[in-house]
Amino acid sequence: MSDGASDGRPTELPSTLRRACLAGALVALVVALVPPLSGAARRIEYAQALQFSLLGMVVPALATAGAPWRRLRLASRSTTDTPPQTVDRLAQSRRRHRELSRSLAFIAVDVAVIIAWHTPVAVTAAARHVWLLPVEAVTLLVFGVGLWLELVQSPPLAPRSGHLRRAVLAALVMWALWILAYVAGMSNHDFYSNFHHAAGDLSAAADQQIASAVLWLVSAVTFVPVIFWNALMWLKTEDDPDTELIGLLRAERRRGAPPLAGGGDGGMPAR
Repeated sequence: MSDGASDGRPTELPSTLRRACLAGALVALVVALVPPLSGAARRIEYAQALQFSLLGMVVPALATAGAPWRRLRLASRSTTDTPPQTVDRLAQSRRRHRELSRSLAFIAVDVAVIIAWHTPVAVTAAARHVWLLPVEAVTLLVFGVGLWLELVQSPPLAPRSGHLRRAVLAALVMWALWILAYVAGMSNHDFYSNFHHAAGDLSAAADQQIASAVLWLVSAVTFVPVIFWNALMWLKTEDDPDTELIGLLRAERRRGAPPLAGGGDGGMPAR
């Protein structure tokens, strides 16, 4: 049983689905950056949590799945009669270096960036300085793509890991975000000091708890499908006893020994 990434080129999603992912990423990015959400995010905590969730999770995930590397001429359209482009060379390098430590490094850096942008200092600064929002969006997108390349196919780029490891890595990221949501939501005082609640409006405690629920829900909607899909594919393809037996038989044939020989004449077990 193997948990390594496939040696072949990644299986591409249907072009229609890839275009839908790219369109979804663009729509989510526009929703996060323009009013009314961008204005509400400076005044209401749960609006800020929704904006942050779109920029930190939804946009990078959809952009990675639908990235038009070939249309941007960053990757060749075929493997023949075409010199490798930048993304092709990156894909070849990733196939040569599948160490778990590399995947963990990309994931750890992105989680650190996400947490940094969700700290009270960063949230307060972004609310006071409008120009920081595009900086936040670009930073979360760049580092987010680095994370999602470890979890989903983005032809010609393929994840370094097999399905089981991808499911575990996605679960670790989701749990980290859930912990972040729990810490912010269960705080006994105002976690973010820049949100002010007037009498008659939504209370600070309720706003804080709704924001925590938004972050928890969006992270679940983003990562749970990846976890279950990879777990299902692992159970279906990499944990198949017949596939494992065939692999053992082929290995024995390459060594030149009868695979089921148990001694005696004619390959029959000795009595």
